[in-house]
Amino acid sequence: MEKIQITAPAKVNLYLHVVGKRQDGYHLLDSLFVFTEFGDVISVEESDSFSLEVINSINKNNITKDETFLSNGPDNIVYKAAFALANKLNVECKAKIVLEKKLPLASGIGGGSTDAGATLIALQKLWKKELEKEELMKLALELGADVPSCIEKKPVQVSGIGEVLEVAKKIPNMSILLVNPNKPVSTPLVFKTRKPVFSKPMPLTMAYSSVFEFVNQLKLRHNDLENAACELEPSVREVLNYFDKTENCLFRAMSGSGGTCFGIYKDIETANLAKERVCKAHPHWWVEATNILQ
Repeated sequence: MEKIQITAPAKVNLYLHVVGKRQDGYHLLDSLFVFTEFGDVISVEESDSFSLEVINSINKNNITKDETFLSNGPDNIVYKAAFALANKLNVECKAKIVLEKKLPLASGIGGGSTDAGATLIALQKLWKKELEKEELMKLALELGADVPSCIEKKPVQVSGIGEVLEVAKKIPNMSILLVNPNKPVSTPLVFKTRKPVFSKPMPLTMAYSSVFEFVNQLKLRHNDLENAACELEPSVREVLNYFDKTENCLFRAMSGSGGTCFGIYKDIETANLAKERVCKAHPHWWVEATNILQ
């Protein structure tokens, strides 16, 4: 039987400005999303029925199948994506899906959204039927504001509530160290806690060949949710402060609504050296060094 396996990469907000709020409560954003080589893994294969298995591989030293870890029922976004796509394609939702979670839950790096995006891509291949691009993106948006960008898996400048995507200008090759204190942070609570002020949009409209030039531009920007997340979960601030102790970190910030933070390094060797230092000092933190997808 045919089996298709796709990486659902981590999504990182290199900066995140909250620029307004709609009457329906959704916040308007200005952000630059990038994706990493590392992520969850979605596997799909033919089956006479539908099933979803979730494997917890977040703690690499203790890979387990944990039924209480993440639901495999209708409230799982992978489950929702599968049935929504089948309905749009007018096919029976028959597939065996395995979701191997490597990204922490509620961590600000788009774990659920990227899983949904990968599921849509994988099942179209399995069922050998595809939606038109516009229709696929509309379906993705119905699943979540970040899901359309997770289908592209390329650096994108994001506006609106996350549905307005513009391919970003070329960004330089660089590596990134992701660190999470293993403490979930609630996105709704972060937005509720943040001060009700808005930033100006500052989209990155130029191409940069040097990582140093690019980082200098990032330093002019920020994450408007960072202070609120740190207030709700002080260990996020601890992670940010620790990046300042690692050698050759060019830029550090929090991604999304937290609590995953990231540091940018010129290459993977430098990022891995920083990873070793973080792991030694804080063995209970989740840490991963990886490259940015172009």
